Amino acid sequence: MIVLSEHVDYWNHIGWKDPYSARFYSDRQSAYANRFNLDSPYTPQMVVDGSSEFVGSDPELARKAFDRALAVQKVAVRMSAISVDAGNTLHAHVETGAVPSEADVVMAIALNHAESQVLRGENGGRTLTHTAVVRRMVKIGTARPGLAFAQDVQVKLEPGLTRDNLRMIAFVQEVRQGRVLGAAVERVLGN
Repeated sequence: MIVLSEHVDYWNHIGWKDPYSARFYSDRQSAYANRFNLDSPYTPQMVVDGSSEFVGSDPELARKAFDRALAVQKVAVRMSAISVDAGNTLHAHVETGAVPSEADVVMAIALNHAESQVLRGENGGRTLTHTAVVRRMVKIGTARPGLAFAQDVQVKLEPGLTRDNLRMIAFVQEVRQGRVLGAAVERVLGN
């Protein structure tokens, strides 16, 4: 299982700004809401393999979704030649097996572990612990039906990130945030 935590920014108006939030993730969640014919986005929401969504705090629904996802054959995704140069740019080679339909190839850089001190709101005064917090997500290319994909990638990392606390995730997803066809994760370590 590969986890990505995408912190939305639409709660930032309640007196505390989530330091990991971004409009980009709110927009991604809105696209999922449209795709799943929901009235609106909501929190906490879990999306599994781009194929199902549900209230993320429901362990039984999560288990069922994971079981369904595990039963589906995935496209192979591999990353190699991973390095970070002195300019804080991540370099990697990403390749996939042949895809059954047109798909976006996406790279995400995430924090393995993060914490935030909540000053106000319903969690005011608490320290929240987070896992796999996405800090950067970029589409690196498009895989064509019946073909494999291979590309060298360069992604600028934000200043201050500790390389030993980073993971790099590459995933293949049908266009317009459809079904996830395959994914891989690797730790990021500097040279």
